[in-house]
Amino acid sequence: MSLFKSNGKSVKADSLPPVSILISAYNEEKVIRQRIENIKSLKYVLNKIELIIGSDCSTDKTNDILQQGSKNHPWIKIELFKSRRGKAAVLNDLAALAKNEILVFTDANSIFDEDTLKNLTSGFSSEAIGGVCGRLVLEEPEGNYEKSNKERLYWKYETILKKFEGILGILIAANGGIFAIRKKLFTKFPEKYAVTDDLFQTLAVLNQNYKFIYEYNSVAHEAVSKEVITEFKRKVRFAATNFQTIKDFKNLLLNKKILLSYAIWSHKVLRWLVPVFAILLFFSNLFLIKQGSLYYGAMILQLGFYFSVIVGFIFHKLKMSGSIFSIIYYYTITNVALLIGMFKFLAGKHAYTWDSTPR
Repeated sequence: MSLFKSNGKSVKADSLPPVSILISAYNEEKVIRQRIENIKSLKYVLNKIELIIGSDCSTDKTNDILQQGSKNHPWIKIELFKSRRGKAAVLNDLAALAKNEILVFTDANSIFDEDTLKNLTSGFSSEAIGGVCGRLVLEEPEGNYEKSNKERLYWKYETILKKFEGILGILIAANGGIFAIRKKLFTKFPEKYAVTDDLFQTLAVLNQNYKFIYEYNSVAHEAVSKEVITEFKRKVRFAATNFQTIKDFKNLLLNKKILLSYAIWSHKVLRWLVPVFAILLFFSNLFLIKQGSLYYGAMILQLGFYFSVIVGFIFHKLKMSGSIFSIIYYYTITNVALLIGMFKFLAGKHAYTWDSTPR
């Protein structure tokens, strides 16, 4: 009998828990076949995998590929929806169909390492653990990749935060491309308004007094958006749905679990409010500039920062990577996206359907 290693421990193949892998797909003809083959190649007992893929009224060849895949592989179940309802509605239906007690959420464009699923499920070592998040590694895509997109750099910082939160069992937001929860803890997504699906399920698990941990050795890979504008639109969309998700779990903001509330405020809410703080800082500084050299110097620093944004924008247009200027430019447009997303949330204009990121 084969043995696999996970977290320094040997795990027998027949002791691996049965899992249901859920994927919501919309027009993913470029990646869905590769995704199926990737799951097939994992070091996991295949008859313990139930792959359920829902096509949200795809208009390309996604449905044809899924139908062929389900014919060739009995462990694949497909649902071809006739109307487009959004990812949340699709995942609600797929979760209801799942037969296994561990639900694994992933995306059509994610690629698992061969030990990923085994390492992910090994995280459920205690009944107190309700969710396990894997490590998402962002890769530079082939082709015309804009070097001004510093998402990979930001993601390294985000990964460090997730790792430490996971140690404490209070990981705030799982990676949408790779996380798992106990089926009994699954909370139906709202379908009349948009939420961020991975953040929603993470907070739902924590809200039920279970731990959510981080499994560093469970790795998935995804390509970064090729264009900064694509990443910008994605951040606007998620900024709006993030605020809505926090609204649904506002009880966690001032919770008896002080460390959990602190993590939500410090990791998420305050960071989302940075653009508001930046605007207030600028105008308050402008108002106080005549009060002394301290305020004058502070204004010079702020103007210098925004001048660097312009330089970074020029570098971006010239398809140049200007190190610190590119970082400042990316940081600023990220905060602009947060601000726009905030306005969309307040105006109730965030949609629950959207087009897939160009592959």
